[in-house]
Amino acid sequence: MTNNQIDTAHAEKLLKRATTASVSVAITLIILKTWGYIESGSVAIFGTLLDSVMDSLSSIIIFAAVRLSIVPADEDHRFGHGKAEAIAGLLQAFVISATSLLLLYEVVDKIINPVRIVQANLGIGIVVASIILTIILVAYQKHVKRETGSVAIEADAMHYSGDIFLNLGVAISLLLGSMFEMTYADPVFGAVAAIYLLYSAYQVFISSTDILMDKEMNEEERSKIEEIINTHREVVGIHELRTRRSGLNIFIQFHMELEQGISLQTAHDISDQVEDRIMETYPNAEVFIHADPYNDEHSNI
Repeated sequence: MTNNQIDTAHAEKLLKRATTASVSVAITLIILKTWGYIESGSVAIFGTLLDSVMDSLSSIIIFAAVRLSIVPADEDHRFGHGKAEAIAGLLQAFVISATSLLLLYEVVDKIINPVRIVQANLGIGIVVASIILTIILVAYQKHVKRETGSVAIEADAMHYSGDIFLNLGVAISLLLGSMFEMTYADPVFGAVAAIYLLYSAYQVFISSTDILMDKEMNEEERSKIEEIINTHREVVGIHELRTRRSGLNIFIQFHMELEQGISLQTAHDISDQVEDRIMETYPNAEVFIHADPYNDEHSNI
């Protein structure tokens, strides 16, 4: 088994564990927050409950999408199924947007018809438990993101990270409402939750469309790839470097300039050596190299 196969198998295992953990935590939070909302009537808790419901739906979508994205390439999908993650991300963005609009409706209703918060201590306890569970999940998701580069896991972790601060705000609103009778604190924090949800939807939408539109990797990554290529002493220059991500896979293609007059076999050997060097840093990359005779006009474009 090659190093690339080992790394891929490890990444797939991490992705499966991360998506399972995400679904499990989301369902647990739904149960806790439903209890808290029924007992307290807090619109802020209702906001985080809706967020958790959407998290669970999104996590289930991502759970399925990640498993589809790691299915090997087949005759109908020669470049693999990696974009399933991005499609899941778009669905997640639309679902989150719909949730935020529902929450805004509840916020307006509570402003017009303010309600005193009851069972605030229970609500605060549930929110604190939610924060602890979320911190543990986000820490693990960030570890998986570093190991795999998964955009779906990154989007999920980004959303859950914001939930930590959102839940802190809910705890504060419950304290203000119960201790100081500030009835407007609850809908205000509910509105903050709605705005946060809309912002999260926007971020997920952008990251997903970037993948679907085959956006280039960032300049830092492109520079690193160019540096790896140029470490080979036979490479005179490169041009037309193109990169994109799709699920676990990275696609890198470029024209590599070599001295004129070398044999086809030599050019082939150099290409293999450069590909091996790239895959030491990017083990899940598919590298496409076109060897060109050196030309001053094209070099390092």
